[in-house]
Amino acid sequence: MSTPSYSLVNNVTGEKIDLPVISGTLGPVGLDVGKVYSQLDVFTYDPGFSSTCSTKSAITYIDGDAGVLLYRGYPVAELAEHCSFIEVAYLILNGELPNAQQLHEFDQNIRRHTMINESLRAFFNGFRYDAHPMAMLTGVVGSLSAFYHDTTNNKDPEHRKIFAHRMIAKIPTIAAAAYKRYCGQPFMYPQNSLDYCSNLLYMMFAVPAEPYQVDPVAARALDVLFILHADHEQNASTSTVRMAGSTGTNPYAAIAAGIAALWGPAHGGANEAVLKMLNEIGDVSRVPEFIRKVKDKSSGVRLMGFGHRVYKNFDPRAKIIREQCHKVLKHLGKENDPQLELAMKLEEIALNDDYFRERKLYPNVDFYSGIIYKALGIPVNMFTPMFAIARTVGWVAHWIEMIADPTLRIARPRQVYTGPAERSVIPINQR
Repeated sequence: MSTPSYSLVNNVTGEKIDLPVISGTLGPVGLDVGKVYSQLDVFTYDPGFSSTCSTKSAITYIDGDAGVLLYRGYPVAELAEHCSFIEVAYLILNGELPNAQQLHEFDQNIRRHTMINESLRAFFNGFRYDAHPMAMLTGVVGSLSAFYHDTTNNKDPEHRKIFAHRMIAKIPTIAAAAYKRYCGQPFMYPQNSLDYCSNLLYMMFAVPAEPYQVDPVAARALDVLFILHADHEQNASTSTVRMAGSTGTNPYAAIAAGIAALWGPAHGGANEAVLKMLNEIGDVSRVPEFIRKVKDKSSGVRLMGFGHRVYKNFDPRAKIIREQCHKVLKHLGKENDPQLELAMKLEEIALNDDYFRERKLYPNVDFYSGIIYKALGIPVNMFTPMFAIARTVGWVAHWIEMIADPTLRIARPRQVYTGPAERSVIPINQR
């Protein structure tokens, strides 16, 4: 049986090339265009890579039209309901959910790596007191390569495993230290008796002067948020990690590159933008006026937290976060929070307005997550670092998958050149 393919014809020369089909488990097939340039002397052109596959991956599947998100085949809603973030991290890294013994061993390995080198802790003092925590995250994670170079042989599976455990364990410690530096408070050492999210809350909000009790509802809310943000296929930051990693660079440097990409307001900073939008609206009575401005293209006003580059239906993560938002605010006695009331009114009007329905602008994962973070006492400038903690699992898994691929090649996109044609240099006294 012949391999299915599509044909591409150069209308100028009449030359034809067959494009082999790359089939996956689910979703559209891919067309292998690797030989288009060598055989037809043309490039494929796809700004933003909206129709281009950069790799084959077995980690995450998204069906944007149907609103489906699967980690290793499991619907994200089921994982959020039945599993902890550490279970999901194991799944994303290893391909299967752990049994009780495997989970215990993995959890213990993560806990053993939570501390960071004392010299590394001193790095934070080099940042200005008001430095953005993402600036600190980018710099400090990149510097990890100077501390763990003895176990970063990318070709050694055991080294890759150690890197994975270290990176996942240390990113909450680094993020919490960045927060403490920003607040001017003493750093708090991790407590390995605590679970992953409880430990993060302890390191962020405990102080040496008094005892601190972690709120289990807050810890579980973070756990769910981290599950929902753990991976999202070939997004900008994950693709950045893969591109940097394809050079063979130190894996900590590749993760630092991903953190830098996540910092962009069009990517990891979106929930920050939602909270800013709600603050600008100010009151429920002003929602209709705001909606009118959104529809007026000349106004420059945008509806943040609605719509998604991939999802053309309801973001499957949004419903789960919405439920968590109500649960957390009720537990904290903040169910009458003005911002939640404002968000619900905005959602109600947008979902019932033909303008937004026709454009498939449904609430996405960022719409409610900022409200949860704020309710938990996490400041706006820490929203993106929280995203980075969760997404580190996905970045690490994609890096491992890529490095272990025997067909790995350095990423090297091409371009259509639009500058001047070849010309000669005119001597400076004649210009």
